[in-house]
Amino acid sequence: MSENKHRAGFVNIIGNPNVGKSTLMNALVGEKLSIVTAKAQTTRHRIMGIVNTDDFQIVYSDTPGILKPNYRLQKNMMNFVDTAIGDADIILYVTDTVEKADKNDEYIAKLQKVDCPVVLVINKIDISDQPKVMELMAWWKEQLPKAEIIPASAQERFNLESIMDAVVSRLPVAPPWFDKDAFTDRNLRFFASEIIREKILLNYSQEIPYSCEVVVEAFKEGAERYEISAVIYVMRDSQKGILIGKGGSALKKTGTEARLEMEDFFQKKVFLNLFVKVDPDWRESKRELRKFGYEE
Repeated sequence: MSENKHRAGFVNIIGNPNVGKSTLMNALVGEKLSIVTAKAQTTRHRIMGIVNTDDFQIVYSDTPGILKPNYRLQKNMMNFVDTAIGDADIILYVTDTVEKADKNDEYIAKLQKVDCPVVLVINKIDISDQPKVMELMAWWKEQLPKAEIIPASAQERFNLESIMDAVVSRLPVAPPWFDKDAFTDRNLRFFASEIIREKILLNYSQEIPYSCEVVVEAFKEGAERYEISAVIYVMRDSQKGILIGKGGSALKKTGTEARLEMEDFFQKKVFLNLFVKVDPDWRESKRELRKFGYEE
């Protein structure tokens, strides 16, 4: 393809919590960039995953699940979603066969007004049946008549090619936005902190994961291994106690799991040091949220 026919664009993935946005982006990009758990609010930032060929560059952007904000952190997370709707070349709206289709319907109203193309993915068809899927497709066609509607299963990697084809055919003609060897806009520190946060989401219940933020304070790239020091911020002393566990056992388990995944992700040996600190106001403090990357 000649240079002036090269296609490139920003494809922003939005939808309610737990519909499989992160699983879908990881599958489309072919890298585990977004953490995936069964808990809501797993994704807190916008994370880009870049797919390159000679003919096109797709810049996927995973966003937090849509919710009604209860505190400043969540409000800032929803700002990421609103920005994603505003600056997309293509919107990839993900719903599934489980959720109530009109949940957070103010976002459906926003999609009805956007100028850019919308590709709507009905995920998790592997746990549904054909009549239900056909019914959902008809309902969504009524809501978004201009959208292309694709039933899929990100988990089973079913119909990913149809999604890719729908995206590529709608990309604007443009030069690449990033180097052709880039696969994300995030640095190694970010992925280290996200891997630790994923292990917290998997290992602790109730409010603990939602009260935590992870900051990588040191990341030393040696020839043989990476040396990483990270602080887990919690809101109360009692949460610090639960996070550390009896004799440090809970934190040790989380640290070991995070280290092993980092070694797999970075393809390098990792020495990981974890610390826990109490910061009661981090979810509401503008200064703290800026430090953690949630405020402009």
